Amino acid sequence: MKKNFLLSLLLFFTLSCAAQNEIPREFRAAWVATVANIDWPSSKNLTTEQQQQEIITLFDVLKQNNFNAVIVQVRPAADAFYNSPFEPWSRYLTGTQGKAPSPYYDPLQFMIAEAHKRCLEFHAWFNPYRALMSTSSNPNPPEHITRTHPEWFVDYGGKRYFNPGLPAVQDYCVKIVTDVVKRYDIDAVHMDDYFYPYRIGKTEFPDGVAFSAYNSKKLSRDDWRRDNVNTLIARLNREIKQLKPFVKFGISPFGVWRNANKDPERGSATKAGQTNYDDLFADVLLWQEKGWIDYLLPQLYWETGHAAADFATLIRWWNKNAFERHMYIGHGIYRLGNKQPAWQNLNELEHQIAETRRYPNIHGSAFYSAKFLLQNTMGINQMFMGRTYTTPALLPQASWLPKQQSNLAAVRLQISYDHNGAKLLKWTNERKQQFAIYEIKNTKDNYSKKLLAVTREDRFVVTKKGGTEEYGVAPLDRLHNEGPISNLVN
Repeated sequence: MKKNFLLSLLLFFTLSCAAQNEIPREFRAAWVATVANIDWPSSKNLTTEQQQQEIITLFDVLKQNNFNAVIVQVRPAADAFYNSPFEPWSRYLTGTQGKAPSPYYDPLQFMIAEAHKRCLEFHAWFNPYRALMSTSSNPNPPEHITRTHPEWFVDYGGKRYFNPGLPAVQDYCVKIVTDVVKRYDIDAVHMDDYFYPYRIGKTEFPDGVAFSAYNSKKLSRDDWRRDNVNTLIARLNREIKQLKPFVKFGISPFGVWRNANKDPERGSATKAGQTNYDDLFADVLLWQEKGWIDYLLPQLYWETGHAAADFATLIRWWNKNAFERHMYIGHGIYRLGNKQPAWQNLNELEHQIAETRRYPNIHGSAFYSAKFLLQNTMGINQMFMGRTYTTPALLPQASWLPKQQSNLAAVRLQISYDHNGAKLLKWTNERKQQFAIYEIKNTKDNYSKKLLAVTREDRFVVTKKGGTEEYGVAPLDRLHNEGPISNLVN
């Protein structure tokens, strides 16, 4: 009892300090899972108008909660939530694999436009290797890749997967991702934890033929599998950046890289049943260290004190292994309300968010998944708006990516007042680029600024009356690099 009281008291003071001090830059995102209609669309039977309204409602909630990014699953299983020349429309969109929305629209194009309208980064989430959720039924049309190239696939655990060891599969995966990068105005390519599938007992993934045929480096089978994924990640990064240098590439791996009992020098003090390195063959630390990705977003879905995978242990470990790239933390809000005591209220989640702000190499959070925000589980939206995300935040700066200098020129700010004392800030914004709006306190002894909003408009109303605060606007490029703040006026 005493321990719980002290933990609650510490949490209160930590959160109070976080609320009082502006968090100037922080990644804040939600995952939107489309597979099996987990988050969106809520049903396969929605009309085009209903699908669009659900996205608008969801993105409005994210904006109200001061989020600045959204991660949407656009390719759940060799299908598409966009007009793909290579793969069929997803059955999770229309109920029938290969059937386009009617009345027609392109969901990806629509979602990007709605996200950008609200100044949310759009991360397009791909599953690289999953081809069929169930091998007992194949909903794909005859021209689908699972039917035209059956030799590329293996069945495992009732699902069908691309075989990662085949060079033709790597070529195809790169083609799918780069097609979207070329044709859509996405901000990032995102992949989660599904590389080689999670092990099922002692059943081996059936890639022996490919191992015999394509192991030119004479590696062990485990090292060969890791090399296959490493090659894909390095190539994707190279080709994404060649097309659009500003498009980020991020990975959201399982929350444990390796247990210390397998790797005493580099592993974490955890007892996870499976890990990235040894079971999914995803050497995510290598990708971060080599600069092949722009961010890691490990899924730390466990609570503080968990016997096998303690959140406190893991966030410390990931903080030490950021390798000068962005590191975000994935939180499992789907656990809220389950039988475990830690998830019977919002205290654990608030504590986890506060912890991300304690570590210098942790740059923000993402939450799985979006429907719990729509449902406002346990009043989670009031928590964000009232306590943890009380003000907006710019995205963390990616210094290794190029700035868009043409978007960072200073603008002339005008100000006018109405009869109620409200202030109207106006500036020129013909290109509908993003601007940061600041309230500034500038005295002889102190200078501070508070971010009021990020907007694509050419005006902003300050309703606060009186005071000695000044106001300014600063241009932002799409990576939230910031130009000079305009002449300050009060």
